[in-house]
Amino acid sequence: MSKLIILDGNSIASRAFYATPPLTNKAGTPTNAVFGFTNMLLRLIREEQPTHFLVAFDAGKITFRHEGYTEYKGGRAKTPPELSIQFPLIKELLDAFSIQRFELEGYEADDIIGTLTKAADEQGQEVLVVTGDKDMLQLASDKVSIALTRKGISEVERYDPKEIQEKYGLTPQQIIDLKGLMGDSSDNIPGIPGVGEKTALKLLAEYGSVEAVLENADALTGKMKEKVRDNAESARMSKKLATIFREVPMELDWEQLKYEGYEGSALKSMFQQLEFKSLLEKMDFGSPDGVSASSTAQASEQLDVTVVVTADDVQKLMDAVKHSPDGTAVHVEVIGENPHGAEIIGLSVFTTAKAEEQDGLAFYVPFAKLTDAVGEPIRQYLEDGSQLKLMYDAHKAQVALHWQGISLRGIAFCSLLAAYLIDPTEADHTLNGLAEKYGLPALPSDEQVFGKGAKFHVPETNVTADLLGRKALAVSRLVPIQKEQLDKVEMNRLYYELELPLSGVLAVMELRGIHVDAADLKNYGKELSEHISRLEQQIYSLAGTEFNINSPKQLGEILFEKLGLPAWKKTKTGYSTDAEVLEKLAPYHEIVANILHYRQLAKLQSTYVEGLLKEINGRTGKVHTYYRQTIAATGRLSSQFPNLQNIPVRMEEGKKIRKVFVPSEEGWLILAADYSQIELRVLAHIAGDEKMKEAFISDMDIHTKTAMDVFGVSNEQVDSNMRRQAKAVNFGIVYGISDYGLSQNLNITRKEAAEFIEQYLAAFEGVRRYMEDIVQKARQDGFVSTLLQRRRYLADITASNFNKRSFAERTAMNTPIQGTAADIIKLAMVQIEERMRKEKLKSRMLLQVHDELVFEVPPEELELMKKLVPEIMEGALALDVPLKVDVSYGTNWYEAK
Repeated sequence: MSKLIILDGNSIASRAFYATPPLTNKAGTPTNAVFGFTNMLLRLIREEQPTHFLVAFDAGKITFRHEGYTEYKGGRAKTPPELSIQFPLIKELLDAFSIQRFELEGYEADDIIGTLTKAADEQGQEVLVVTGDKDMLQLASDKVSIALTRKGISEVERYDPKEIQEKYGLTPQQIIDLKGLMGDSSDNIPGIPGVGEKTALKLLAEYGSVEAVLENADALTGKMKEKVRDNAESARMSKKLATIFREVPMELDWEQLKYEGYEGSALKSMFQQLEFKSLLEKMDFGSPDGVSASSTAQASEQLDVTVVVTADDVQKLMDAVKHSPDGTAVHVEVIGENPHGAEIIGLSVFTTAKAEEQDGLAFYVPFAKLTDAVGEPIRQYLEDGSQLKLMYDAHKAQVALHWQGISLRGIAFCSLLAAYLIDPTEADHTLNGLAEKYGLPALPSDEQVFGKGAKFHVPETNVTADLLGRKALAVSRLVPIQKEQLDKVEMNRLYYELELPLSGVLAVMELRGIHVDAADLKNYGKELSEHISRLEQQIYSLAGTEFNINSPKQLGEILFEKLGLPAWKKTKTGYSTDAEVLEKLAPYHEIVANILHYRQLAKLQSTYVEGLLKEINGRTGKVHTYYRQTIAATGRLSSQFPNLQNIPVRMEEGKKIRKVFVPSEEGWLILAADYSQIELRVLAHIAGDEKMKEAFISDMDIHTKTAMDVFGVSNEQVDSNMRRQAKAVNFGIVYGISDYGLSQNLNITRKEAAEFIEQYLAAFEGVRRYMEDIVQKARQDGFVSTLLQRRRYLADITASNFNKRSFAERTAMNTPIQGTAADIIKLAMVQIEERMRKEKLKSRMLLQVHDELVFEVPPEELELMKKLVPEIMEGALALDVPLKVDVSYGTNWYEAK
């Protein structure tokens, strides 16, 4: 049966450009969009096996739609030159693939695709349209499916009329009506101002089409009636603009679209020109059928995996690893996300030694074999720091193996860490996702092999061995590609001197854990329960009746109907009683403050008392958090199982939770070291603002200094309200200032907030210059960097959508600041751990919580640690202003603060 794939060339190229980290060949030509586009083609050919193929492109910026509406697509940002230069290369690539391409002056790719799908539909031919544009959903039919790209281009979501009905409650034809009502900012289609997707769907559910909505305008209520009446012409024009034209005059017959595979030498030559080394190494360009072997990058390649059972098998494995001086790929399969006490299925090894006329040797060691007497040499190998290991998630493996009594040393490379550094915004850092991204053979998914949830099971040994062997092989192939990438983006120092060593430091900290006094925690839980009960009675008394305080519906009825408080907003299910609403209502009735306090205490009870009690390890009496290095795009660490970074510090009841965190040794102390205003100090350095630098160099309170400069007053004239406002705008700059956000923080109007920001920027010219320059640089480069060259890519920095673009601009401003602060404390952690080990101190680093490090210290080392820790933290990275660290200690974490 025939199948036609039609690719929306401009859409896929653009998404590939923003989803793929910057790549260039030796000539300096950008190639990342071409690389992403290539991987999309290979995946489609492999998975869909098309008989016919076409890629449609826009021929230019002016189309027949501009004749009736000159502003069509008028708000769209100019295509970055780094992308524009790649379109000719993409077209050359398609020629090398022997894939037909087509464009026609005056028409968009959408119209070409619409015309072809109509013709194919009439002939009963199966069609798959691949695009990033939701407008294409209007083309869906029984024969035409639409695949919308997600997560850049790493995933697609398929739609036919049934799926469109299930998701939107619309027919494909009504997608046009949807756009007619809500418009489309990316194409500058106006629609009806104030009508979003939710309202448009509601109107279409009731009336069915734009025309019917306009005809029934008088039946609408309130402002909606006025909006629809006043913008009837706009809605009609918007629907017309959103309608894909399906009568494009073009001469393309079915035979011309036939796809019979590519000619290997042409494609190989193209890859050589583009310097796609990973694809050149993995693809079989000489395959006689052209498609099945080469386009799949040998997805079904033969792999012989030795299952290690006997002493002879172990010896063979040991001999093989000796022949891999640059490191051996090792994969440890851990069940679940939390490695503390997790079950291990086994490990696999792939050596690149040219043994027995093969390119390498693969081994699978079941966990039972790893831990018995026969596996002793393998355990020794894992614990030998001189034997270099190349891994995917070394940190997780190190923690999981430790709980089974096995140390893991000699980690020379971690592919997950490298992927995160190369692009922290990439949606899929799984081993499967990385293999696909770099054109490596596809891996079976874990869900396919092991099942999911209640259906999880470990299959036959040969099936498990094949999967794990392929994972080790994938790591072996990924490492050289990622090493080259790290070198290109100038992140070798960040990777090898910071992130990779830190991974080991975090594993050691997690395994140490921090001791929790369970009895004190239970007693505190009882105190909270009594306090919560008293609050309940006060709330019932003020309400004049008992009700379920945790029910938004019942609470809404009490507040807005019985007590008559103003209702700020409503949801589908009734009145909103979220925190934002309650905070606004607080001045109107004292019941509101009690409800807010009740919620805070209830969360403390459930999340931190009951939650922590569940997390105390029965073997150690400690909680062992799991730090994730590869989550936050700023470089910050994330804490899980449990999250110890979210323990409340603003309310006294929350702070008391810290009392239960105590030293694990009798008579020892908890020491806490906290960076003082590190992000503002980093801002002063990066922005080079002389006034800020002066304040920090002279050890002056930065918020007082800010108030003096903004309000034009002396030190003595700064009152508490001025300082509070100055503090809000200082931290607002760090986190991406906006007049709305500042107005909410200070409870002032947006106009007043905007004026205050302007006063601030007038006083601190270096900060203003930094904010303008960094946004401009982000537009030019597509990313921003920390002082240690950590990158964050900003795909939306040139977006036509105002909200997306504004968020990207704020991210551009705050990432170098937050990211550098994160880098500094990470550097300090690595240096402190190394110094304590070198000096053979008994003291232990236990936790990192944002800008704070927590230690347990024997009394005899207290004075030394009080001096050593701030010395290293303050000297971790040289800035134009001094870093300052506050150190405190006590018998528990609460006293240490």
